[in-house]
Amino acid sequence: MLYTMMHGKIHRATVTEANLEYMGSVTIDSDLMQLAGILQGERVQIVDNNSGSRLETYTIAGAPGSGVICLNGAAARLEALSLVPKVVMVDENNKPMKVRGTELEREIG
Repeated sequence: MLYTMMHGKIHRATVTEANLEYMGSVTIDSDLMQLAGILQGERVQIVDNNSGSRLETYTIAGAPGSGVICLNGAAARLEALSLVPKVVMVDENNKPMKVRGTELEREIG
């Protein structure tokens, strides 16, 4: 008998992007994948803590340190309707002043 076991997890990550045009998968910051022991091309399960919906897809390694969690292709349809873009307001020197579109809009500085 074969058992499917969880060997790594990225808990309560926030989807940062949704790309309907890509063929499918989830792009994850490669540093996060390495820390969780998740391999490129590995089948993973994505769970929405708000709605309880789940999907299975495979992983693509994203830029290290980027924090990217991007649902691609059909998976993006599950997120795109509820996606709230983050808007970073900057000053004349491109220093961040405020972030909008997060759960808690916040002033920086």
